[in-house]
Amino acid sequence: MSEFDPAVPRRTVLKGAGIGVSAGLLSSLPMAAPAASDGEIWSSEYWTKKGDVPLYMFRKRLGAPKAGETPRPVLFLVHGSSVTWRIFDLDTPGHGEYSMMNVFARWGFDVWTMDHENYGKSGRTSGNSDIASGAQDLKAAIPVITKETGHRKVHVMGESSGALRAALYATIEPEHVDRLVLAAFTYKGTESPTLKKRAEQLDYFRTHNMRKRDRAMIESIFTRDRPGTTDPAVGKILADVELQFGDQAPTGTYLDMTANLPVVDPKKVQAPVLLVRGEYDGIATVEDLFDFYRQLPNGDKQLVILPNTAHSVAVAINRHLFWHATRSFLDTPAPTAI
Repeated sequence: MSEFDPAVPRRTVLKGAGIGVSAGLLSSLPMAAPAASDGEIWSSEYWTKKGDVPLYMFRKRLGAPKAGETPRPVLFLVHGSSVTWRIFDLDTPGHGEYSMMNVFARWGFDVWTMDHENYGKSGRTSGNSDIASGAQDLKAAIPVITKETGHRKVHVMGESSGALRAALYATIEPEHVDRLVLAAFTYKGTESPTLKKRAEQLDYFRTHNMRKRDRAMIESIFTRDRPGTTDPAVGKILADVELQFGDQAPTGTYLDMTANLPVVDPKKVQAPVLLVRGEYDGIATVEDLFDFYRQLPNGDKQLVILPNTAHSVAVAINRHLFWHATRSFLDTPAPTAI
């Protein structure tokens, strides 16, 4: 039998591989809920620069920072190819809590995020904002976080191409990454139906730095793999938020994901890693993720499959499972050295 045999039931393989939480176990867990707190959520805006490019940053936590207080763990959220960081902080009246920033702020984290170059409020350039560029954006953001919080190491969570940005950054400045969460990640893109379809536009990505990102495209992110795994109303709300920044998005991450994978060497990722995949995610197969997982050098690693979830775990109907898995991983005690 091969190291990962598709003929073996997924749950059996995951259990045998020593991977953290399987889909069967997660589906039996109660939905996570934010811890009760009397504090008000405080937020602030920041700016950093990557060379001459201004980069916008945003922060949320319970209560304004106070001199002499115990620093809270920092969680840095990294957005994907077709959206800005607003996907992590959606206001969805009548549809429940969708702000990951609010949830983790209530759980005691100091939550940060940013707009990458050519996204949101950040500077516009003639570049295509590929994965390498995004990793450099993160590099420019960390000194601001260190200055404001006192932390030199932060937890980093990236979704989709944001996971590729986060993982690549972790290989560039491992001294600044505490625990790393890679959601909707892809390694080599092996047998990915999403990337096969996207590759039909490869010539366009190679010759253009921007692509169309209209309402239909944004809403399709949440329906393309498995309709019903997200609330259509939330996709419409996200489109409303995103379109204030225009109907164009950079092509760099799409080019990387269709022509240049792999862009991250798992052997160079030193941090503890949590890989999170929606059961129906079309951007990466379990085999592809397991290939990445088995090469990670740090024994503190997990691969979690979220049931009844597709590509975007951050705004899925079962987003509570994603929050639970992420919080549990970030709260994991350090292992005893032997």
